[in-house]
Amino acid sequence: MIENIARYVEEGESPMQAALKGAKQIGFTIISLTFSLIAVLIPLLFMGDVVGRLFREFAITLAIAILISAFVSLTLTPMMCARLLKHVPEAEQGRFYKVMGNFFDRVIARYGVMLQWVLDRQGLTLVVAVGTLALTALLYVFVPKGFFPVQDTGAIQGITEAAQSISFDAMSQRQQALAEVVLKDPAVASLSSFIGVDGSNATLNSGRMMINLKPLAERDASAGEVIRRLTPEVRKVAGITLYMQPVQDLSIEDKVSRTQYQFSLQSPDSAALTEWVPRLVERLKGLPQLADVASDLQDKGLQAWLEIDRASASRLGVSTAAIDNALYNAYGQRLVSTIFTQATQYRVVLEVKPEFRSSPAAIANLYVPGTGGAQVPLSAVARVVERPAMLAVNHIGQFPAVTLSFNLAPGASLGAAVEAIRSAEAELGLPASIETSFQGAALAFQASLTNTLLLILAAVVTMYIVLGVLYESYIHPVTILSTLPSAGVGALLALLVARSELGIVGIIGIVLLIGIVKKNAIMMIDFALDAERREGLEPREAIYQACLLRFRPILMTTLAALLGALPLMLGSGVGSELRHPLGVTMVGGLLVSQVLTLFTTPVIYLAFDRLARRGRAA
Repeated sequence: MIENIARYVEEGESPMQAALKGAKQIGFTIISLTFSLIAVLIPLLFMGDVVGRLFREFAITLAIAILISAFVSLTLTPMMCARLLKHVPEAEQGRFYKVMGNFFDRVIARYGVMLQWVLDRQGLTLVVAVGTLALTALLYVFVPKGFFPVQDTGAIQGITEAAQSISFDAMSQRQQALAEVVLKDPAVASLSSFIGVDGSNATLNSGRMMINLKPLAERDASAGEVIRRLTPEVRKVAGITLYMQPVQDLSIEDKVSRTQYQFSLQSPDSAALTEWVPRLVERLKGLPQLADVASDLQDKGLQAWLEIDRASASRLGVSTAAIDNALYNAYGQRLVSTIFTQATQYRVVLEVKPEFRSSPAAIANLYVPGTGGAQVPLSAVARVVERPAMLAVNHIGQFPAVTLSFNLAPGASLGAAVEAIRSAEAELGLPASIETSFQGAALAFQASLTNTLLLILAAVVTMYIVLGVLYESYIHPVTILSTLPSAGVGALLALLVARSELGIVGIIGIVLLIGIVKKNAIMMIDFALDAERREGLEPREAIYQACLLRFRPILMTTLAALLGALPLMLGSGVGSELRHPLGVTMVGGLLVSQVLTLFTTPVIYLAFDRLARRGRAA
């Protein structure tokens, strides 16, 4: 709006007349841009699953901002231009004003020469446009797919695991040894560590660590690099394993696993899980796309069973109740008394000394009362037998289940990891009684592969319908939408160059590009149609004049969006990895689309105009 009014002021019109004429000329263009932008966002409101929840607030916020911006552009902006803009005679213009004006004039003149050359070779340009569409589809197939980029938030979560038959004291010693190794790393500021069975740790052989890193400016490595540096060091601690993953700002996991992504197996037959899960884990550990593969199967625990020789017990007068009481007195922490004082009370707990409960063999050294109160060694009437046992049985949907977790190997994408796991599963030939599925982020990623394609298709169809209603034409909306493949090529190429994945944040960037890039074609086509109707120009001359006339506002709006996206792409603060794909897709898409659409859109406009004329003639 401002550029159009300023152009009339520069031509000598009074500010009031320039505002009226400029607003009248550009008003329909702003309405077209506004409604087509909102049309892009409509499909986002109806998406389900986790992706839909993430997109919904984004779509509503952006739609309201666009509506307010359109209202201001159509009302307040022309009024302010009529009051504030003044024509500056050439003699009073400053040096910078003249230099920039001459620069833009030379750029527009050069663009006009290049555009004439392109319009003389329309067939070749149409081939380039079709090739851009094919290249977009090809790049989408080859670009790595992901969900959310891994952030460096300055914290690493660690889960420790030892032998399933370990004691609390042994687990404590190994956990402390791990903590000492971790604290030696120069990037680590502090850590918190705990073990024991509670709401977080289901079994005694597991523990937790929260590793706090130094501020990003004070360390020489990212969280991922710190994990890779610590891994060989913590492996030197015997008898315990530490699994690490960076803490994320945005997580959709319903439970904390040893590593970042989850793959579950469930079956009504626990024995089948016990048999097949170790085989699958070994197969997955050999895949180059995965790292730190772990399982929560806990079937190697030990139980101590006391087998009573009833004949000997009966002969010696030892009852089963007496044996039970002896065991409870020794190991059950029996409350035998309470000592009261004036200020407080103390509970007296009965148990054997720690040195007499260090192993199951100590049970045989207990004594039980026999006939006449005689003390009988427990070893005379019973023997201790150790048997394997399940430490924990996890469930999903009421069925026994095992969760495998994994991290991505350096340079691997989540899409490649999912495909590799499915291939390994098929090669292994799991029985039909075992049902497999991804959980958490990996499950949402699988759903997003389908949802994102449907989202982009729905956005394009909705925008075509809205533009068709606005222009009362089947042809012009197709010309406008022809700008989108060039943006897709730029976005996907930028992701490949930046070695980034196409995830949810990248898809948000592509959706924004769909709304931003088409404004180039809308501004060109609106002015070309107006020139054909009001001035009676031929289509080629009309689109040529429209391109030269709209070059400056097209360049201004593209640069404004580009400069707004650069901080997202170049940011280096804590958690900035989440925003990088958004900036990369927008910058890449805007650069490529700006170069291509300035030349392909006029040619496509003329091609469809010839097609429409032939249709009317027939």
